[in-house]
Amino acid sequence: MPFVEQPSNKIRIAIDRGGTFTDCLGIVPEKEDILIKLLSNDPTNYADAPTEGIRRILEVATGTTIPRGQKIDTSNIESIKMGTTVATNALLERSSGKCALVVTRGFKDLLRIGDQTRPKLFDLNIRRPETLFQDVLEVEERVTLHDSTEDKASLRDPNRGEFSLKKGIGGEAIRVLEPLNVDQARQGLQTLYNKGVRSLAITLLHSYTFPDHELRVAEVASQIGFTQISISSQIFPMIKAISRGYSATADAYLTPLTRSYIDGFRNGFIGGLESSEGARCEFMQSDGGLVGWQHFSGLKAILSGPAGGVVGFSKTCYDLERKMPVIGFDMGGTSTDVSRYAGTLEHTFESMTAGVTIQSPQLEIDTVAAGGGSILSYKNRLFLAGPESASAHPGPVAYRKGGPLTVTDANLVLGRLQANYFPKIFGKHEDEPLDYEGSRRAFEELLVEVNADLTESGGKTKAVEELALGFLEVANETMCRPIRALTEAKGYRTSEHDLAVFGGAGGQHACAIASNLGIDRVLIHRYSSILSAYGMALADVVRDVQEPCSVPLNSSLEALDARLASLEKAGAEMLANDGFANQTIGFEHFLNLRYDGSDTTFMISRPEDISWAESFIAEHKRQFSFTMPGRAILVENVRVRATARSSSTEPEFILEKQLAENPPTAVASKVSDEVKVFFEGGWTTAPLYYLTSLTKGDLVEGPAIILDNTQTIVVTPKTKATILNRHVVLELDRKLPSAPVTDISSPKTVDPVELTVMAHRFMSIAEQMGHALQKTSVSVNIKERLDFSCALFSPDGRLVANAPHVPVHLGSMEQAVMYQHKKYLGQLRSGDVIVANHPISGGTHLPDITCITPVFDETGKEIIFYTASRGHHQEIGGILPGSMPAGSVELFEEGAMIVSEFLVRDGKFDEDMITRIMLHDPAQYSGCSGTRKLADNINDLKAQVSANAKGAALMGELVKERGLPTVHLNMHAITSNAEAIVRGFLKKVYEETGKTKLHALDYMDDGTPIELTITINPEDGSAHFDFTGTGEEGYHSFNAPQAIARSATLYVLRCLINQDIPLNEGCLRPLKFTIPEGSILNPSPEAAVCAGNPITSQRVTDVVIRAFEACAASQGDCNVFSFGIDGDHDESGRLIPNSGFGFGETICGGSGAGPGWHGTSGIHIHMTNTRITDPEMLEKRYPVVLREFSIQDGSGGKGRWNGGNGIRRIYEFERDVNASIVSERRVTRPYGMKGGADGRSGVNYIVKRGDGGRWCRLGGRKDFRAQKGDWFVVDTPGGGGWGVKSEDEVEVEVDGKKRMVERRFMKLVSFVKCGRPGTVITSNKIPSATPLPGHGRSPMFKLYPVGLAPALVTFWEYNVIWAKARGSL
Repeated sequence: MPFVEQPSNKIRIAIDRGGTFTDCLGIVPEKEDILIKLLSNDPTNYADAPTEGIRRILEVATGTTIPRGQKIDTSNIESIKMGTTVATNALLERSSGKCALVVTRGFKDLLRIGDQTRPKLFDLNIRRPETLFQDVLEVEERVTLHDSTEDKASLRDPNRGEFSLKKGIGGEAIRVLEPLNVDQARQGLQTLYNKGVRSLAITLLHSYTFPDHELRVAEVASQIGFTQISISSQIFPMIKAISRGYSATADAYLTPLTRSYIDGFRNGFIGGLESSEGARCEFMQSDGGLVGWQHFSGLKAILSGPAGGVVGFSKTCYDLERKMPVIGFDMGGTSTDVSRYAGTLEHTFESMTAGVTIQSPQLEIDTVAAGGGSILSYKNRLFLAGPESASAHPGPVAYRKGGPLTVTDANLVLGRLQANYFPKIFGKHEDEPLDYEGSRRAFEELLVEVNADLTESGGKTKAVEELALGFLEVANETMCRPIRALTEAKGYRTSEHDLAVFGGAGGQHACAIASNLGIDRVLIHRYSSILSAYGMALADVVRDVQEPCSVPLNSSLEALDARLASLEKAGAEMLANDGFANQTIGFEHFLNLRYDGSDTTFMISRPEDISWAESFIAEHKRQFSFTMPGRAILVENVRVRATARSSSTEPEFILEKQLAENPPTAVASKVSDEVKVFFEGGWTTAPLYYLTSLTKGDLVEGPAIILDNTQTIVVTPKTKATILNRHVVLELDRKLPSAPVTDISSPKTVDPVELTVMAHRFMSIAEQMGHALQKTSVSVNIKERLDFSCALFSPDGRLVANAPHVPVHLGSMEQAVMYQHKKYLGQLRSGDVIVANHPISGGTHLPDITCITPVFDETGKEIIFYTASRGHHQEIGGILPGSMPAGSVELFEEGAMIVSEFLVRDGKFDEDMITRIMLHDPAQYSGCSGTRKLADNINDLKAQVSANAKGAALMGELVKERGLPTVHLNMHAITSNAEAIVRGFLKKVYEETGKTKLHALDYMDDGTPIELTITINPEDGSAHFDFTGTGEEGYHSFNAPQAIARSATLYVLRCLINQDIPLNEGCLRPLKFTIPEGSILNPSPEAAVCAGNPITSQRVTDVVIRAFEACAASQGDCNVFSFGIDGDHDESGRLIPNSGFGFGETICGGSGAGPGWHGTSGIHIHMTNTRITDPEMLEKRYPVVLREFSIQDGSGGKGRWNGGNGIRRIYEFERDVNASIVSERRVTRPYGMKGGADGRSGVNYIVKRGDGGRWCRLGGRKDFRAQKGDWFVVDTPGGGGWGVKSEDEVEVEVDGKKRMVERRFMKLVSFVKCGRPGTVITSNKIPSATPLPGHGRSPMFKLYPVGLAPALVTFWEYNVIWAKARGSL
């Protein structure tokens, strides 16, 4: 029977079940609210923390005793609203049950390969997150879209009626290539069921608009008896099979666990929360809306807890009159969540959590690995805060459990945490206070190393307090980076926000964070320490319904209104079934819109005073600074959000009204204590107040400390804290004198704290330039595949900070900037932007176009730095569409050539010039065409100009804040720091190998040698990289400009150093390069080079890695495949702009194995990390069907550690096209090392007329004409193996890492974790020695030695035993 929403005098309960603590709030009519905080896991005292919290609230509220363990009567409870981390923890720990994936035949590895990118750019030992499914069933079925957006030929096809086309939900024409084989699906499903699988994720291609096959498979699965069936088309019907598939598997994986938890929770109540006489129970979803427990799914639970915090601050801290946007800052022990609210909840529809891409409405919350438990360290003369955390166990030094130095220790040493006001719950017996002396002693020990370095460099030594304060500055800057990304990268000024601070540690850092961001006001709600729980109480019940759509906006308005009305009706029925009356329900209408030819969509809410189109154009203009006049606006999805309003409300927050009612008055009489606190000016005596003793209107002037039961608020000097009825408002004094910005020669020594902070700022600015470029670009190559880089440069053009986008751009952009700097020395003006792509001016290949912006001082006379961006343009003309011809022998055959031109002069974008260069100039050469996508070129170049301007503006703010002398000093210092790190590494190589000369030789497929001799000078850590012996340039496109050899070397050094070091010009200072002129690595200016950038660069990388003997070879290739058509010509024979198309992508392979690790299959390696095109996006845009995308088992080299496998990708062409494959390792094989076998070489085929036709080898480098129905098949190389495998060894997993162990040790032990009773972890998967989350004490392990009695051992004893076992191998 449904519940009916009506006024009630019953208790309303809200709960946030976190990983460590559970916060419970009881709202009792006409009484004080009841707050309960307890451990989320405390099995000795209670079975379930939320149930225990409810029991305690009822005892306080009713005055009656409720025995623990007795089922709870909910007749006095109106509602229970809860958020939980159960799903998040299961995702992080991969701790749920068996799950299987059902997918279209040919795509069994689609979700294993994903978008082919590696998670960490510089890891040679590449580790993808573990998949959520164990088994895969490929079902025989296939549908595709009949029409493509880039080629309109199918719409004009006179035989169109012969295809028996169906209409998709979104309006697309659907062609069924292969009907679903129900019998085969049933047989496969039965096999899975017999193996014990009960949870399924079903993801079939194009099911977002044609779900028939998925629904039929689900019907069969239900008949067989599967208990959880997650259907991708029903979970979230949006295009992109990979993201939708990940979401379906996450739902299938997490929902059984979530349901199990809910069932266990319900079991603690009389009637199981099903009785209409008892409480209504709802759970918080990731989108910020509540849903009844019956409809709560694993996918929607992932951000359940953090979503409550966003709702909490949005409902309590947004000023309804000022309408100032608010940044939410939720700082906990291990991480910090940041979010933004400007009147409406901001959602994202694709995000990454625990390595899993989630396609589902979620609140936009960014998380940074920095919190109170972030570990502090000093490396390479830089201060580091995180990302590693001490967690709750062992915790900081101050916890007295042998933990490391953390942010908490720094706050304690500086007096910002007062040990006397903390409970005595620390130490071995959990009965001691925080250890101030221990924390200070640990800083003193670290200070010895820091001061030694400062003395050596001539810097001023530090005191302990200055050291601790420096670490806090670094930690604060680390937490500011995601806030800037959330605001500045989207076109919002960070300073034009209020800061809402909550979470246990937020109050200690509130003023510092606000000051760093230029924010004047901080808002701390009285429930800030439990704001996520309070947010649950204030949240609404929501049903979100959505359908795909594929229609033009302006001609479909009436039909769209009808579809929105239909969805509104569906949402209303859902809420009515949940028991909500119509008068409590409201609706929001959305259209997901994009420009024709762009993949960037905006979820636009129904505007009040303007049209849908005007609202979309305004949002596009706001975010990207430009619009696309004349482009059609298309609808991708229609969406309705139905909301049943919450019965719990927060008094409206209007700050000026509250201040007027209670004028702030300075308070001094309520001081509870006076304490010593260290700020920038030194130690000071600060009053300490209890928040409970302060009343509304009280004004506390900083410095001061304000305490309540769960948090500390630090009020810094010149800050005023005003106490309101429900808030503490901190007002910062921002009227500080600006730093001098003129004298660039001011003498000053480098401070490691300032250097670290500035390094963060430089990198953050480069990253925000990248965000801006990705968002404002239109081409798939830049926007979707992320084939671009952005960087900052010193006044003389040297690299300062390069965001880690595409490794082949590392270092090579510096030569491009320095070329233009020298060419135009003294001639550049403010407002100029130079464009170039030619190898002689620092280019790598022609599709990579670089835009360079000089930035001047306030007088407009002196260049103070440069910003630059490089993007791979998918089409720039030449002999073939895609501008990556395999058969080019001269540079002009590869498209537009730009040595140096002013793209913008005095602020004016020269569209006529760039049109001539891109469209007309290339067509003057025989057999060549101008660009086939001029509009995309121009829009992407404008995006690059905009990204440069973003970097210039952010750098301008930094100069204003810090002063130009400081900026320049640190620009120089950060490069010197990188230089010192590289020199130290090279010295270490000599010490470990005893060699001053390293050598490597490899061959291209045509026999051209690439030879390298490295000579190390152990005295100063310099090295000579001599490529003498490398073969001559070729009459082909595989020549590589010398900038590529430098980039490859820089990339390898960064991988081998294996630390997060600055990547800039300093890394190359210790190196001397000899690259013979006229060689393949230093060709003549006329030489074709398009394949040198993606292909030859990989071979250079293999050679450098081989010289250092770091690991076996990876696929050594990028497998560049492109196809397209030239388009139409006008009466004069000139190409009509944008009438043709060109597509290109790079394709993954296997990575090489190394000492202690297997290679990874189906992954991009080394010099690139661009995404592969999603199958559904590929077929939507281009006339092609993707027939297969799978891993080729056995293609990796065998060894003690095996190389990763390559992949197979099969394209079927739907029309005649010109195509090209540019690849390597088709003759030579990726080398193994230390006795490991070579990886299998790749092979390319054309299959005439497709399935059953002739399979013909194409070779590695081939331009070809493909006809309709032909297949192109690429099998990519596998990685080499490492070492010789012994028959006496087996592979096991120890501490989460795969290791080889002698068989005689395999009988040593098996374990049972006491935290998971009855779970036997077998001897071939030894458990990780990590304490279970939430344990009050270290977990215990049960040890079963062979032939002896079992023994209970501690976590530390476990480590000792296994250290001895491993050490004896």
